[in-house]
Parts: sequence; C-alpha cells; structure tokens
Amino acid sequence: MSACPAPIGVLIVDDHPLLRDGLAAMIAHQPDMQLLGEASDGEEAVARYEDLRPDVVLMDLQLPRVDGVEATARIRALDPRARVIILTTYSGDARAVRALQAGASAYLLKDALRRELVHTLREVHQGRRHQMPATIAGSIAAHIADGQLSQREIQVLVQVAAGQSNKVIGQHMSISEQTVKAHMKSILGKLGARDRTHAVTVALRRGIISLET
Repeated sequence: MSACPAPIGVLIVDDHPLLRDGLAAMIAHQPDMQLLGEASDGEEAVARYEDLRPDVVLMDLQLPRVDGVEATARIRALDPRARVIILTTYSGDARAVRALQAGASAYLLKDALRRELVHTLREVHQGRRHQMPATIAGSIAAHIADGQLSQREIQVLVQVAAGQSNKVIGQHMSISEQTVKAHMKSILGKLGARDRTHAVTVALRRGIISLET
C-alpha cells in the first residue's frame, strides 16, 4: 500500500481572532489539511514561516507593524517557492495588486472564503495560480490601468486626510496653493471621487494611503 500524502500545512495570518478561528475550523474539517500555526501581524508571520515552513500561507493585507504586502515579500525572499494566498475585503485593493506583484499566488475576497477557500488552498498547493472570478480580475486590471496616484499626489492626499487645508499643504510641501489644487483635481479624477472627503475614503479603502502613513 502506498503511503498517504502529507496533509497541506497551513499558516494563518490575520489580526482578528474570530477570523482566524473561522479559518482554522474550515481547515480542521479537511482531511488533507493541517493548521501548523497562526500569526497576528506581519512581523510574526515572517518568523512563523521561517520556523514552520508551511505549504501555504493565508495572509491578510491589513496587519499591525508589517502589512501583508511587505510580509509576503519578506517570505518570498526567504523562500522563493513560498505560496501565499492574499485575503482582502475589497476587490480593488491596491495592496492586493502589490502583493500579487510581490509573488502571491492567489487573491481571495473575505466574503467568498466559505465558497472558495478550500478549493483555492488545494490549487495553490499543487502549484497552480488560482483563476480569479472575472469581476475581481477586471477590478485588478482596471486598478492597474487607471491612473495610479503619483508619489506627490499621495503626499498631498495624506495631508488632506490629516485635515490640512490647501494653503497649509502647500507650505509643508514648498509648492503653491494652485499646485496643490491641481494635484487634488488629478486625484479626484483618478479615484473617481466626488470631493476631498470621498477621495480620502476611497484611498483608505483601496489601501493607497493609511491612517498610519
């Protein structure tokens, strides 16, 4: 008789205990999977990966200390064969695009985990890139294709998020108030935002800026 294959070893990385518990329960019901460990931030994720060498990592994007994009890049630097599945709540998340560019194998929306997680884990473990639903793939393509904010525009938007006026932003950045207004016009167009507040909301949701930036 041939030996049974080893179960797929999984590392869960998320800062919400309830979500980790839910993912752990789903994995526990699969005879070909085994939960090797958990981490609650990106720094811990890299250390746990190095210790456990799981077959697949389930990686949340919004993490304390080190975010999911950086953690994915560090893990892939440790082990170019590492397989990482990115978990996010928003289909147009800029961080998810960067994580895929950093070498993540798949990208799942959290509201689709019950339907797609187990199948995706098996696909990624077998070395195949998970085929994303057309709506998600389209959103990623649109996000890459649309005008991504320049570094200067991101700097302006971070200060807008902090409640600064155009005049104060101009003083901080050593540019004229009119230049700040021009940057804001460009930002609104690129994000499809109605006004400054909407632009900040969209940028936060997409991971373009963060409150810790």
